[in-house]
Amino acid sequence: MELIDSKPLSGGDINEVFLLKCEEGNFVVKLNNASKFPKMFEAEAKGLQLLKQNSSFKIPEVIANGMDQNISYLILEYISPGNPSKDFSETFAAALAALHKTTADHFGLDHHNHIGSLPQKNCLSSSSYEFYITQRLEPQFKMAAEKGFHFKNLDEFYKNISEEIPREPPALVHGDLWNGNYMASETGEPVLIDPAVAFAPREMDITMMKLFGGFSEEIFSNYNTIFPLGEGWKERIPLWQLYYLLVHLNLFGSGYLQQVNSAIKKYS
Repeated sequence: MELIDSKPLSGGDINEVFLLKCEEGNFVVKLNNASKFPKMFEAEAKGLQLLKQNSSFKIPEVIANGMDQNISYLILEYISPGNPSKDFSETFAAALAALHKTTADHFGLDHHNHIGSLPQKNCLSSSSYEFYITQRLEPQFKMAAEKGFHFKNLDEFYKNISEEIPREPPALVHGDLWNGNYMASETGEPVLIDPAVAFAPREMDITMMKLFGGFSEEIFSNYNTIFPLGEGWKERIPLWQLYYLLVHLNLFGSGYLQQVNSAIKKYS
């Protein structure tokens, strides 16, 4: 790969990200501390490949990932951003529904990964509620306790939500589907990046899309026509958003504490 030029891209607080202009084309390289974030890029590469194999979204091609001294790297195809096509909402909804129809024998994944900079466990579980409680909520509550945040009556809370969570089959989810992790390509098609994949309850993706906004109502309407969500899904939004709020509490501090407590109170 013959490098012509490089420039930094926005990459958040975790990674350094650069656009590489090469004779062979343009690429993105992500760099981070290998000892601080072990196997983060290896898991991201696997996640991108899973999405590419099981969805009609445009997904960046993984060129290479590895480690040099204590620096991990991930080299990806560069996808030039563009404006959404006229049928973007319909295309996005259809692609997301097809992704969520990809299922497995168990909830979880054959490897752990990260959400943001935090480790995300994916041990196999036989039920949606067991997976959500043991692999999503409990690790985040434990981390929050280590940071000085304490919550009462979690056993009762877990019992209550186990009765609320739909008994749906596992769905392949993006896992961190906020508005910073999708874009339109030059040809207007939907692109997904930065996954935190697992076979999980599909409502997790839907409610993460609603947490910070940035997705048109047409996407949700079209999705629900293609792959209808279970009765009461809107009432369950705080239940699923709790995981992402706990992640933000552990990453960014007490600004998210009130929303976390509100979600717990709803089911206690």
